Amino acid sequence: QVQLVESGGGLVQPGGSLRLSCAASTAVFRLGWYRQAPGKERELVATITSGARTNYGDSVAGRFTISRDNAKNTVIMQMVSLKVEDTAVYYCYASSAGAVYWGQGTQVTVSS
Repeated sequence: QVQLVESGGGLVQPGGSLRLSCAASTAVFRLGWYRQAPGKERELVATITSGARTNYGDSVAGRFTISRDNAKNTVIMQMVSLKVEDTAVYYCYASSAGAVYWGQGTQVTVSS
C-alpha cells in the first residue's frame, strides 16, 4: 500500500501561480496529478515516470510543469498563468506494479 501526502493548493487570482507537492511513502514508477471540477469527470493534469518521462493534459500544457525527486519519492507541480477553469480538487496519483493509488485531494480555487 502506498500512502500519498499532498500539500499546496489554495486560493489564487487569475494569472497567478501555485505549487502542489505530493510525497509517496515508497518508490513508485509514475507520480502525478489528476483533477476534478464540480459536475465533471476526473481528468489528467500531468504525470511523470521515474525516468522523467512526462505527460500533460491538453488544457495545462505550457502552463504547468511537473518534476520529481526520486530520492524523496516526491512530485512537484508548478502551475502558472492559472485560469478560473483550473478550479478543481487536485488528486495526487501514483502507479506501480499494476496498482493505482490516490491522495485525498487538495482544493485549488482560481477566482478574483
